[in-house]
Amino acid sequence: MKAITRHVYGPPALTDLDRPAPGPGEALLRVHAACLDHGVWHLGAGLPYPVRLATGLRRPRSPLLGRDVAGTVEAVGRGVTGLAAGDEVFGVCDGALAEHAVARADRLVPKAPGLSFEAAAAVPTSGLTALQALRDHARLRPGQRVLVIGAGGGVGTFAVQLAKARGAHVTGVCGPGKGDLVRSLGADEVVDHTREEPPAGRHDVVIDTAGNRPLRDLRRLLTRRGTLVIVGGENASGRWLHGTGRQLRATALSPFVRHTLRAPITRTDPADLRHLAGLAATGELTPVVGRTFPLAGFPDAMDHLRTGHATGKVVIVMPGTR
Repeated sequence: MKAITRHVYGPPALTDLDRPAPGPGEALLRVHAACLDHGVWHLGAGLPYPVRLATGLRRPRSPLLGRDVAGTVEAVGRGVTGLAAGDEVFGVCDGALAEHAVARADRLVPKAPGLSFEAAAAVPTSGLTALQALRDHARLRPGQRVLVIGAGGGVGTFAVQLAKARGAHVTGVCGPGKGDLVRSLGADEVVDHTREEPPAGRHDVVIDTAGNRPLRDLRRLLTRRGTLVIVGGENASGRWLHGTGRQLRATALSPFVRHTLRAPITRTDPADLRHLAGLAATGELTPVVGRTFPLAGFPDAMDHLRTGHATGKVVIVMPGTR
């Protein structure tokens, strides 16, 4: 099979690998689509350096890359119930950027017939991030005012919809050309960040996915007891922190200020994944796929994502699946 791999930290490459086999509790997927996020770049580059504590200090323990996946079950391992060959599913796995991938069965959910594989692959990481940021960390309540910075991006498009569904008044901050999309997702107000700034002191919750505003500027946007949740830090450099400095400062500062400052790590919660699958199946949640690329076009896809201007999600489509 073809797969995107790296055996040393640096630019991944398209290579040939043996097809994997499912172990106990696992399913083998024929991958139709896989979604990119900035975590793929971090794992490929081994940056920031603390990433290597989990992936391997000198070289990657596993050559595989990719997490968000949608495809068809080809086989299941011992002990798997509720999945069978031919089922169309999506979820998370290790090594999604390949023609075949093995996933834990409890991290896969059924794909609704009306949902494309590309749209399904866009859901897991960004959908889980937005859901947990709003529900668990911001503890969003109906009637509150929410500001989503980066509302036209991967996490932002989910955050706008989920905040609106929870009864919030939503303002989306985005770049030029994305305003109509953000409004169509339910935003009550849209701010073009190239022309104006959102009003200060007005928002009960700020979800920052864009990663380029200083912490003090983000706090100015909050009401007196407002909550800031930072889920983006991609526009900074540095081999040790690489954009995570704001998250670390926010976590350290939170106990000493009137604002609640959060920098969460997204959990792969099967119940949350099933919840998102249900919303997508009924049309209450619309995954936004900005651009698709073939597997061989992975370098171009990653370059597009890393510009910081991608609309919605960037999806890799496997050969022979269309």
